[in-house]
Amino acid sequence: MFKGLSERIGHSLDRVKGRGRLTEDNIKDTLREVRMALLEADVALPVVKEFIEQVRERAVGQEVLKSLTPGQALVKVVHEELIRVMGSEREALNLRGRPPVVILLAGLQGAGKTTTTAKLARYLQETEKKKVALVSTDVRRPAAIEQLETLAGEVGSSFYRAAEGTAPKQIADQAMEYARRQHADVLIVDTAGRLHVDEDLMQEVRDIHAAVEPLETLFVVDAMTGQDAVRSAEAFGQALPLTGVVLTKADGDARGGAALSVRHVTGKPIKFMGMGEKSDALEAFHPDRVASRILDMGDMLSLVDEVERKVDRDKAEKLGRKLKKGRGFNLADFRDQLEQMQSMGGVSALMEKMPGAGKLPPGMANQFDDGVIRRQVAIINAMTKQERRKPAVINGSRKRRIAQGSGVQVQDVNKLLKQFTQAQKMMRKMGKKGGMKKMMRGMQGKLPPGMGGGFPG
Repeated sequence: MFKGLSERIGHSLDRVKGRGRLTEDNIKDTLREVRMALLEADVALPVVKEFIEQVRERAVGQEVLKSLTPGQALVKVVHEELIRVMGSEREALNLRGRPPVVILLAGLQGAGKTTTTAKLARYLQETEKKKVALVSTDVRRPAAIEQLETLAGEVGSSFYRAAEGTAPKQIADQAMEYARRQHADVLIVDTAGRLHVDEDLMQEVRDIHAAVEPLETLFVVDAMTGQDAVRSAEAFGQALPLTGVVLTKADGDARGGAALSVRHVTGKPIKFMGMGEKSDALEAFHPDRVASRILDMGDMLSLVDEVERKVDRDKAEKLGRKLKKGRGFNLADFRDQLEQMQSMGGVSALMEKMPGAGKLPPGMANQFDDGVIRRQVAIINAMTKQERRKPAVINGSRKRRIAQGSGVQVQDVNKLLKQFTQAQKMMRKMGKKGGMKKMMRGMQGKLPPGMGGGFPG
């Protein structure tokens, strides 16, 4: 996410970060590079102008030039101004109303409204413990209704399906009655999209809005469309009383223009980011955390949130008890850890939230291929229960059988076993008294054993 922007700004700031003295010329040169980085990231010109002016005003004053560490002070100013541009603080959904509280999603076709509807339902069920009902009013695309009904089943939400030929406004009315009968806390309404903004679309969505009176009206937009995202957000903002924005496909947005522009141009907060195709790939938008990611400072708070949401507590506690008693960490446990990592988006998604991840050597960064985890799980699944419990029994002939059963080479099995041995040593250290502290001191910011090298290719 925002890789290109992060690299460009990071490169500009790195040159001044360690300096004990800065001049106005140093600052001017640095801000010129930052300005070019923002423009190339497709950030709206008015946003770039105001951002650079605010940073310059603070940078040439006492705050930076007179600081004992002026380079670090400049980075701090840039960080704070990035946060301000994106909204300063996290703005949560307003769910304080008589149930069912209605959330209406609007946007252009292809922005990801239908999948976002299901993701939002899952998010509310898991984090807010709400009972959620879903409805699609997209009568022009029956496939969209079918898709949302299927997704509702997958995430465990109820779904209202109207009779064929029912008008969108009537569908919304009927869905409200359905949600009340179901004792739903929240009703999420997915509306029709178009390939471009047109009056018919706007009138239809205005009619639906009037019928259900949503507490939240969210504009769903593809982050990868850059300034087009901002322009369409403005158009919808003029037609509807928007309360917020959801940026979809943010995981594929190397530029970051939409994230940095939408709040400033529309005045509406970004409330969520779609970070992948899976139903759990929706993150609450925290301006401070996103600013830290852009400046390659990491985002440990979001990582902790993700662990809280997605890690299987029972398995984690079972492993903890096992280590405490000094019992062996085996390949079945290792597979559980790999699967937990997969559930959180894979190694690359985790690494993105680690401080300094952008400065990994290219060779090392290329090793974080999430397909590797799937192959590792397949290799372990091809083993017998005895082999998973006691890897020492795996000899040459067993390795050939495992390789054949998992569709890999014998050398890939060897690499997995080597990585497992490294992980096993780490787990033994963690199981000892004070082991976690000693292990962290020994790592000194390096990657844990097994996360750097030794991945099967």
